[in-house]
Amino acid sequence: MTEISGGELNATVPDDLTIPQFFLDSNHPLRPVRKAGIPWLIEDATGRHIGFEELRARTFGLANSFRSRYGINDNDVVLIFSPNHVDYAPAMWATHRLGAIVSGANPSYTSEELLYQIQTTNAALVIAHPLSLSTALSAARAAGIPDNRVVVFDEVPGSNYTTVESLVQDGLKMDQCFVEPRLKPGEGLTKIAFLNFSSGTTGKPKAVAISHYAPITNVIQMAIHNKVNTNYCAWENQRFRPGDVVAGKVQVLPFYHIYGLVVSLHFLQFCGLSLVVIPKFSFLDFLQSIARHKITHLMLVPPQIVLLCKHPATKEYDLTGIRYMICGAAPLSAELMEQIVKVLPNAQIGQGYGLTESSTSISMFSTDAKLGVLGSAGRLLPGVVARVVKEDGTLVGYNEPGELRVKMPSLALGYWNNPEATRETFVDGWLRTGDEVIIREDKEVFIVDRLKEIMKVKGFQVAPAELEGHLLSLPEVSDVCVVPVPDDYSGEVPMAFVVLQQDVARRVANNPAEAEKVKASIIKHVADNKVAYKQLAGGVEFIDVIPKNPSGKLLRRILRDRAREMKAKPKAKL
Repeated sequence: MTEISGGELNATVPDDLTIPQFFLDSNHPLRPVRKAGIPWLIEDATGRHIGFEELRARTFGLANSFRSRYGINDNDVVLIFSPNHVDYAPAMWATHRLGAIVSGANPSYTSEELLYQIQTTNAALVIAHPLSLSTALSAARAAGIPDNRVVVFDEVPGSNYTTVESLVQDGLKMDQCFVEPRLKPGEGLTKIAFLNFSSGTTGKPKAVAISHYAPITNVIQMAIHNKVNTNYCAWENQRFRPGDVVAGKVQVLPFYHIYGLVVSLHFLQFCGLSLVVIPKFSFLDFLQSIARHKITHLMLVPPQIVLLCKHPATKEYDLTGIRYMICGAAPLSAELMEQIVKVLPNAQIGQGYGLTESSTSISMFSTDAKLGVLGSAGRLLPGVVARVVKEDGTLVGYNEPGELRVKMPSLALGYWNNPEATRETFVDGWLRTGDEVIIREDKEVFIVDRLKEIMKVKGFQVAPAELEGHLLSLPEVSDVCVVPVPDDYSGEVPMAFVVLQQDVARRVANNPAEAEKVKASIIKHVADNKVAYKQLAGGVEFIDVIPKNPSGKLLRRILRDRAREMKAKPKAKL
């Protein structure tokens, strides 16, 4: 056995439509009919319902204003720097109506991190949330973007920055001033829709170029896999029931993350579910939202599942109405899976797996049973072909470990303006995932380990090399290696092994208080300059030398194993 197939993609995928044309202007045989009165979006704080006509109108108004006021045109980049917002989707789709590209940024970024994304994408316009405005302005000014090209989603008291609402209203009052691009057959495969950032094994995050065709395809793949719009079982047991009025969907996943962007925002809209838009995750507010909106479906990451299982407030709420829960972005242990089953007794529960580079889902738990297989990331989606490859390049069979490589129609185009990284990851039409897996005969995929150096913290990618480069800027640091250590809440967190400069090493050798002071300063250096999930929550340990191979490559696995031993035995010494 050399290749494993998830089955045929037996459905038409349009290759001449943009994303808003597919979701707002057309129909698909697999798409359920959304009954009248069922909203697309629900604003969590106010309960405001937003339906199809309003979404479509707001998208048009923004597109009209983007062109008339800012001249946004084909292949320009609009950067959205915001937590989830009910106008996030119209802002994206309006950008696409003009043939332009969307790049979502983490609203927790520092000014330096945001500046890097602005410069990498050469953004022409920045849309920010009021809470992120000061950082957005600082980064935009550093990039040479004038303040009048920074738009805010909502009004900021005491300021005169342009709001999305004002742009919508202005755009709706004027005649259409743009001609929406019409793609030629096949052009959707190469027309870029998103530049989503993904950390690689070296250096800073890279911009993943995602075509319009890729998310559309992945939505259709997930629809087939989940048997959407088919009567495959009794109505009350169907996973995504078309026209279910009380079916809510809590959005605790950020739209700038590929999981929230494709699975939550686009796939669930395709299925006819209402999306409750929550700007920021707070566990107690999250529980209240479930009760207030009668939420039935949850798309979560492991830290949120840990809270559901362990937080005392969970017992104060009735969660028997939850019918479906899927975990993604990071592996969920079999033990945690067993716990969440007790918390959500009526839910279909399982896992999914995917990457930014695959435009999301590669596998999802099957509809064959109420619960996914313990420890499994689900079965390969239709249209996915997988290889499991040993270090020497030979292919292995079922039940043997190796690196997962996949070929699928939703693969990204590569890394934006980074041909070397593209060649390393996208090889002859195959995506090298960097994840060690075992695939069983029933096509269940089990993630064994991460072969690539990237780590996952709360579902977000963290490149050790980025943190190492940052730490090496400190005068007291001579050498450094950052590794992941297990964490019950975050999955894993960064820990730094640091070789100190000789004079500093001598100073701390026999002075525990000085050693702790230096460690604290190193941790603070990262905290002051990096987003929260990149901080050294695993701590700092001093070491005499960083192990390396003869060519000078860090032997990260050695220190990773040592860190895990230290985690298991806190008193162990290096």
